[in-house]
Amino acid sequence: MSQPSHSSDERRVADERRVADERRVADERRVADERRSADSVPRGLRRPRPERTALLVVDVQEKLSAVMSEERMADLNRCAHILLGAARELPLRVIFTEHYPKGLGPTNAALRQDLEGLGALRVEKTSFSACGASGFGDALPPDLDALIVIGMETHVCVFQTVRDLIERGFAVHVPIYGVVSRRDDHRQVGLDLCTRAGATLTTAETLVFDLLEHAGHPAFKALSRAMR
Repeated sequence: MSQPSHSSDERRVADERRVADERRVADERRVADERRSADSVPRGLRRPRPERTALLVVDVQEKLSAVMSEERMADLNRCAHILLGAARELPLRVIFTEHYPKGLGPTNAALRQDLEGLGALRVEKTSFSACGASGFGDALPPDLDALIVIGMETHVCVFQTVRDLIERGFAVHVPIYGVVSRRDDHRQVGLDLCTRAGATLTTAETLVFDLLEHAGHPAFKALSRAMR
């Protein structure tokens, strides 16, 4: 059997070098584009990356939920359903807090089942901000740079948590239908305070499509069905 000619070997090597060069140039352009984007787009409006983003569910507990309006709770549950679906498919890290569960009860049963099915980390707290809870800082991986925050109540635990996360350098996204308070004026004040603290008000749908980035993503069909 004849051996490959030197010219064939040279062509193969040249092709491999060309491909490597093209990849290097593409990588350099991508990095440059990301740097330009980082310079021109405010931190809270940059595209969240699934591998660097976590979903935080704050205090959606039985006794608290019972005093919220049914309409607002339906909105929160739909938002949680969409975002937990995204957490499952993309995936995202998930953390949930319970404020003084001895008095306020555990997380709502259906939601807790979904959270535990995703391996979500539970953090018990008595501080209003999740950031003040023992072990919460350890639940945030070092490569994390963005959090999506939903839960209750908007003007107390959600706001204080959002503010403290922003102070720690995280980009924070607050879906407006994913937070509730007993009074709508308190909810609105909480949302206003989150904005003034530097959070980005958004919707679950906006976040999911931003995380997906394009319709060719393997999770697109499953997640788009959940948002109908």
